[in-house]
Amino acid sequence: MNAFILDIDNADPVHAFSALQHLPYAIFLDSADRSHADARYSFICALPLETIEAKNGVITVSNAQDQTTYEGDPFAVLRDRIAAYNLSKQTIENLPPFQGGAAGFFGYDLGRSIEKMPSSAADNPDMLDMAIGLYDQVMAFDHQLDKAWIITHAKSQYDASEKQNIFINALNEAPRIGDFTALSWDANFDQKTYEENTTRIIEYIKDGDIFQANLSQRFDAELPQHFCAFSHYLNLREKNPAPFAGFMNLDDIKIASASPERFLNTSEGIVETRPIKGTAPRSNDPKIDAQNKKILNESEKDRAENIMIVDLLRNDLSKTCTPESVKVLELCKLETFARVHHLVSTVRGALHKLAQPIDLLRACFPGGSITGAPKIRAMEIIEELEPTRRGPYC
Repeated sequence: MNAFILDIDNADPVHAFSALQHLPYAIFLDSADRSHADARYSFICALPLETIEAKNGVITVSNAQDQTTYEGDPFAVLRDRIAAYNLSKQTIENLPPFQGGAAGFFGYDLGRSIEKMPSSAADNPDMLDMAIGLYDQVMAFDHQLDKAWIITHAKSQYDASEKQNIFINALNEAPRIGDFTALSWDANFDQKTYEENTTRIIEYIKDGDIFQANLSQRFDAELPQHFCAFSHYLNLREKNPAPFAGFMNLDDIKIASASPERFLNTSEGIVETRPIKGTAPRSNDPKIDAQNKKILNESEKDRAENIMIVDLLRNDLSKTCTPESVKVLELCKLETFARVHHLVSTVRGALHKLAQPIDLLRACFPGGSITGAPKIRAMEIIEELEPTRRGPYC
């Protein structure tokens, strides 16, 4: 297949996606560039060539022709399917970096396909462990240049135009965004139990089992009849401006996400991870804001927590990077975001020539900053103490 580019004038990504969000596996992504500023790019995907879904070790691959079921490693199946469409090698310079390929979510519990884990937390029966679409067409926006393109991989200009017309027609439709609805949330922990489990983790640390663990809690809410998930995402993005955000309409599963942290980035064989550990609030008062930054910068606890995860990620990157290429470029650098200050480290390495990005993701999965260190023991303790599985967490 060849790549065909169509320039789009005066296109608004939110307007465009609002008209496309009902399509199968419609995904909206915001992403920063390597300068780590606010999100520079937006991407819209819909109508994938194929979907790959996994649940408890069963992988289902579906396309227009058939549906095939596998058992085993979801990462290996995904790598094979990307290679089958040759989607990972079709990149055009001077355009936004995502130009087609795999997009979706990798749930925390995919870690069970890599390591043998206990099963004590309650499963989420209606939630997949992985849901990925393979896309040969992307609408890409560069907010810095104020430009937009439809990037289509097809056999001919005629085939490309047929596909592009679906997106072009959507630009002329009226936005389909419902009103935002505030929700009433209930936690899966009460405060007493959460504090008891935190104390249990401290005991594990004192006993030498782990250095740290990330204990999380889940909040649930009943959705009203006409709840608009995309409106919920837009409200989240407004309340929590973040360099990495996205909305996914994956049939019965809809995900809204906004985060300051990109787990992994790979470009031209260079791998980068930027773990965040250490947080302080922003303040409208410059003196208080400066004081919060100073306290965070001098926090022995926060710096130790960050350094532990850096060591973990150095080891994870070394599984797929060339020997001695993994380096720490920045350690516990203070960075300021819209609502908080963070301590951020930067680790880079050179991906081995035989390794693919999916191999890198598998080697580092799940991210150390959401497990703890050592990773496997921290995951076992998380399974013991959290009442429900995490699903598409972080």
